[in-house]
Amino acid sequence: MSNDQVLAFETDCHLFQDCGFPAPSEWSFIFEPLFTIGGFEFDKPMLLVFLSTAIICAFFWRAFAKPSVVPGKFQLLAEMLYDFVRRGIAREVIGKKGEPFIPLLVSLFFFVWIMNIWAIIPFAQFPATSIIAYPAALTLVVWATYMTLTFKTNGFVGGIRNLCVPSGLPKGIYVILTPIEFVSNVILRPLTLTVRLFANMFAGHLLLLVFTIGTWYMLGSVVGTAYSATSLVMTLLLTVFELFIQALQAYVFTVLTATYISQALEEAH
Repeated sequence: MSNDQVLAFETDCHLFQDCGFPAPSEWSFIFEPLFTIGGFEFDKPMLLVFLSTAIICAFFWRAFAKPSVVPGKFQLLAEMLYDFVRRGIAREVIGKKGEPFIPLLVSLFFFVWIMNIWAIIPFAQFPATSIIAYPAALTLVVWATYMTLTFKTNGFVGGIRNLCVPSGLPKGIYVILTPIEFVSNVILRPLTLTVRLFANMFAGHLLLLVFTIGTWYMLGSVVGTAYSATSLVMTLLLTVFELFIQALQAYVFTVLTATYISQALEEAH
């Protein structure tokens, strides 16, 4: 929350008073450093990313450090979640060739999901993926994997054909289609993968801020309290909706990653 929004809460600013609505802005996504080490500033989103990593590592370490044939409740839950990605994404999209990439897909799914879900956790209340640098960093990992597998599987010439030259089409159309395929596969894919995750989380957090701040701002009178109650209901509904969107965006990001890996493993014709 920005300094202006915090000030509005602290000064008890409400509707019908001599103060304006503290609308969310770009400052709602900029945080003061928690501490600085050697010129490196460590802020709240960075903390949430580190906590996400720690939670995922601790969860799966706790579940599989001492696995048993008859799993306990904790191990069973971890196996169900792992199997969801293994069967529902890796096997469905890539097939049997997807087995070596299951750890990557599992890591991406749960990492994106946990970073998203911070948006509705009290005191955190911020999705780290609403800052474009984090989706971009994950996309860089996916893009590097995609490019490496493409050329490792097909060689240099075959990799270029895999990326730019679809098979089974009249030769004349390749003059137009080849540059389009190059731009689509090499440039637009990482761009859209980044923006899709970032934009959804950015917009969702912005909507939650609008209605949360509005709930407080419209208190102070009979009419305003009625408006405030409506805003509160909208906040709760949006929170439930965000739970769905957070999981969906993690799923979409992972499915698209699996799709790119599947294409990279196809031999060029």
